Amino acid sequence: MRPSGRQLNEMRSVTIETNVTKHAEGSCMIRMGDTHVLCTATLEERVPPFIKGSGQGWVTAEYGMLPRSTNTRMRREASAGKQGGRTVEIQRLIGRALRAGVDRNALGERQITVDCDVIQADGGTRCASITGGWVALRLAVNKLLKSGAIVTDPLVDHVAAVSCGIYAGQPVLDLDYPEDSEAGVDGNFILTGAGQLIEVQMSAEGATFSRDQMTQLMDLAEKGTGELVAAQKAATA
Repeated sequence: MRPSGRQLNEMRSVTIETNVTKHAEGSCMIRMGDTHVLCTATLEERVPPFIKGSGQGWVTAEYGMLPRSTNTRMRREASAGKQGGRTVEIQRLIGRALRAGVDRNALGERQITVDCDVIQADGGTRCASITGGWVALRLAVNKLLKSGAIVTDPLVDHVAAVSCGIYAGQPVLDLDYPEDSEAGVDGNFILTGAGQLIEVQMSAEGATFSRDQMTQLMDLAEKGTGELVAAQKAATA
């Protein structure tokens, strides 16, 4: 029995509320169970120096957790004077994942920055950030298309992410914190809407895992990201 009472292949409840901020070109609040992430997308008519003059655009991301997104207060990284290694790793992951679904030539020489701020954390914050970040990105691109700034849609496919792992000896979908903190194997799976893999992060936290178990987790991930893509489509319809 999972702590939440969910079936092994059952996602937490997922809601995506769009246009939640006034100023951002694209925004949403994604809620995956008790993990809540505010995602905003900002358009800028500039690109980083390393691609200037290439005709290509850029999509990047920043990630952060509010001090009381967890059960005890976390110190703001700004007050520490630098970002932690976990934060840097996660925001690079979000940027890589989102760029995998973008035709950067069609975007043109402009940058979209996706900010993912964790309001409340209960496991799977990076996966929620990627899934919600794509929605914010979609809304920002829609504004470019509507204004005529671009004529070809640069988003070639959906991008969604979900966690899967081995908990109490069983493969489970969409780990919440009680499962994540005790999982023998923990993984994050990022897929396109067509089911193509973008990135897989897998590690044995206390027990090794077999190839068959890896296949079981992949099957769960395909099911979960399929449901998340359906939620993205409903939110942006």
